[in-house]
Formats: sequence, C-alpha cells, structure tokens
Amino acid sequence: MITRDLTSIIQKKLNKGKVILLIGPRQVGKTTLINSLLKGITYLFLDGDDSLVADTLANANTETLKSIIGNYKYVFIDEAQRIPNIGLKLKIMVDQIKDVQVIVSGSSAFDINHITQEPLTGRKFEYHLFPISWNEFQNNVGYIKAQQQLELRLLYGMYPDVINNFANEYEIIKNLVSSYLYKDILSLAGIRKSEVLEKILQALALQVGSEVSYNEIAQLVGVDKNTVSNYIDILEKAFVIFRLNSYSKNIRNEIKANRKIYFYDNGVRNMLIGNFNALEFRQDKGALWENFLVSERMKMLSYTNSLAKSYFWRTTTQQEIDYVETNADVVTAFEFKWSPLKKVKLPKSFEDAYGPEYLVVTRENFREFLLV
Repeated sequence: MITRDLTSIIQKKLNKGKVILLIGPRQVGKTTLINSLLKGITYLFLDGDDSLVADTLANANTETLKSIIGNYKYVFIDEAQRIPNIGLKLKIMVDQIKDVQVIVSGSSAFDINHITQEPLTGRKFEYHLFPISWNEFQNNVGYIKAQQQLELRLLYGMYPDVINNFANEYEIIKNLVSSYLYKDILSLAGIRKSEVLEKILQALALQVGSEVSYNEIAQLVGVDKNTVSNYIDILEKAFVIFRLNSYSKNIRNEIKANRKIYFYDNGVRNMLIGNFNALEFRQDKGALWENFLVSERMKMLSYTNSLAKSYFWRTTTQQEIDYVETNADVVTAFEFKWSPLKKVKLPKSFEDAYGPEYLVVTRENFREFLLV
C-alpha cells in the first residue's frame, strides 16, 4: 500500500473538536487512507451507500445520534453525500456529542460542499485527495523504479488500482471511466444525456494543453454554450478536470479571458480518446507531458496548503508560456519540454513586465517542479 501524504497531515488534526472531511473522486483511496489512519482504533463505520444507514441518519435527532454513536470515540461516515441533511447531523455531533472524532468522506464536491458548507462553518478541517502523486509514488517505489515507470504513468495514470495491478491497467481504467464518469456523475448531477457528457469529455481530452473555447465545443457537440459551461463546472467539481485561467496584468495584448482545461489523471484522458500507444508513436506526447506536470503540481500545491495561484500566459501575437505561478509578489514561469531540441527563451515582453523566475521542465529535472 502506498503511503499517502495526507495521512500524517490529518493525523495531527485528530481530536481537535472538528469534523475531518476528506473529498475526492471514487477509487483514489479515501477509505484506505482513513482505515490506515484509524488502524488499531475501535471505531463506528457508517456507509452512506447503505440506504438503511442513510435513512436512519437523515431522520435522526440528537438523542438518536447519541444512541447510534454510543460509546465510540471515533466515527467514520463514508460516501456522506448520499445522506440527506448530513451537514446538520454533523453539526449536532460536533456541538452536542463531545469527545467524539467524526471523519467523513465524499466522492462529490458539488454535493458535499453544498450540504455541509453552512452547517459546518468553523467546525471542519477539509482535505482533497487525488490519484497518487509523484511524490507518494517515488517515496514508495524508489527513485530508479519510479523513473523507469515514467512513460507508463504518462499513459496509464496514477490511480492506486492502476499502479498496483500493472497487468490489468487497461481494464481497470476502462471500468473506472465507465462506472465513475458515466454512472456516478450522471446520477449525482442529475444529467440525463450521457452522450453529451461523453462528447464534451472527448473534446476536452483532445484539447489538453490548448486554449478551450466553449463556443467551439458547443458547435461540435450540438448544444448551447451554457450547457457546455454547466457540464464543465460539474466535471471540475467531480475532480475529473480543472481549469487554468490566463495571466494578465501589465501588457496590452495579453489574452485576458481564455482558459486551459486539464485532467487530473492521464489514464482517464487517454481512455476517453482510446489511445494507449507508446509515446514514440504519438503526436500528443507534449500534451501528455504538460497534463501530467500541471496535474501533479496541483496535487503538490493542495497537499502543502500553498497560497500559490496557477495560470497560463499568451498574447494575441502567439507568444506563450505553458504555466505561470504567482505567490505573494513572486512570479515564476515554466515551460514544459519532453524532448527539448534547442534552448528555450522566455518571451521578452513577459520578462520585462514581470521580472519572473524561470524554469524549463524536462525529463531530467522535473522533480524540482513536483517534489515537496
């Protein structure tokens, strides 16, 4: 089992009088992490996918909750987004049932945040768990083995089951995409047209590393722009994709309103376009490298609770930078090159305007960009 970076972070938050909320997509290891956190501790497990558990908690008053918890000092509620009124029930547990540590997991940010945000204001520690990070992977398998598997990770991604079951990685990703993307998300978000979701996902997968136009996707799929925007918002809240906005501050011809969209996992992206060919035979290896690096950077920033903000940069004259990060007054520019053929130069207009730090990220130095 790969040790997760969040384990030690959450460990320090136990028994502080607040709910611990762990959010992330299915199959990233939330239950495994919490079970390891509570190893050797007797705790009450409540499964939100169990209709009896969900109905009982949804209708429970304070005294009923006290009876359910009994003498347990730790309570783990899994898939909490399935339980109506769970936010109010958690508030009661925190306020009325003392000396009990409640840990909650959920697979859907658009449900969990909606039902817990107001009742749990000031009463929770919230964490997001993603597929295995490069830092976690290398710490587990070692430097050399991790390096040997770099191309495989660009193709098949970083989901725990994919890494742990190498011989069956294709079937695992296929099942993950069909069950999570085309069943759970459709159900949780109330989406009826699965073919629209599939077409939008495929369009986004083919545009990784490029600016995304909602109007173009709408025309391609045959829906209106607002529908595309709503679906993308749902996919982002379900931890399938994330957006980077354009960085603009000083220069007149900077692109100001566009965005790039990336996938949290390369394997999911490749399954959507049906391409697991080796990198040497692919035209999109640059896009795969960029998606991998940016998604891994997002994990690192989240786990370290960084205040850094992430962007890309481009001008109307086609000058561009793959990734820009701001932290306080420091601006850092990054270019991603799988196979750099010549020296890469920072656009002079960007350098003059922002005086940034600068790094070209390659296969030789990418750990500088990803590791804590």
